[in-house]
Amino acid sequence: MPLQPVRGSVLQLAPRDCVSASAAALLLPVLIVLHQESSSPGRVGNVLRALGYALDIRRPRFGDPLPATLDAHAGAVIFGGPMSANDPDDYVRREIDWIEVPLRQQRPFLGVCLGAQMLAKQLGASVAPHPEGRTEIGYYPIRPTAAGLSLCPDWPGQVYHWHREGFERPAGSELLAEGIDFPVQAIRYGHAFGLQFHPDVTYAIMARWTTRGHDRLQAPGACPRHDHFAGRAMHDVTERAWLKHFIEGWLARVPPVVLAQAAE
Repeated sequence: MPLQPVRGSVLQLAPRDCVSASAAALLLPVLIVLHQESSSPGRVGNVLRALGYALDIRRPRFGDPLPATLDAHAGAVIFGGPMSANDPDDYVRREIDWIEVPLRQQRPFLGVCLGAQMLAKQLGASVAPHPEGRTEIGYYPIRPTAAGLSLCPDWPGQVYHWHREGFERPAGSELLAEGIDFPVQAIRYGHAFGLQFHPDVTYAIMARWTTRGHDRLQAPGACPRHDHFAGRAMHDVTERAWLKHFIEGWLARVPPVVLAQAAE
């Protein structure tokens, strides 16, 4: 049965309004973890800056340390990359182990694609390719679960993907959205969220990925390049609005004591 878009208009998590310049000075920065020299936080970064948050960008792959605590941060985001959460590289293992910090401190954490897979590994779930070798590269439908709808009813019907591996739902987590070839598309574990898809991708990022990674467009299940841009014309407005509302609600999960400390 094809997955159908679900329409809605209200985010159930309390949103944070755009802040004034004076209020923005009191906000803690958001930790951003990237995996390539040319990577950027894309649209997620744009939304955070619009809300008044500074970005503390780290690239552990190239030697940047990760903080021992998130006492000086409002939250953390680990983004995607061409590597696998199963790779033996030290920095991959360190990042997976580090996710214990926001989990223990109950701070907002968001994993995008690879970052979501790292969250799943930290929580004891497996990450693996599709059993038939299929990929999701382009726009594909997702369907929010009852838990996802209770959190946010305005999920986009199709979202942008670029991955060949997926992850199992970790024990104790909530499934927020599901897909066809890769059933687990979004999860929540306390204040931590994992998204298998890429709401962070801007037009420029899409153009770069589909040019430099054109060979991957031949993989089973991948969409041809022109379908990426055609899909963006149809689905991007909804996905962009959803991301803004999601980020506002996600950051509203910062414990009040942390906000009070930031104002001292």
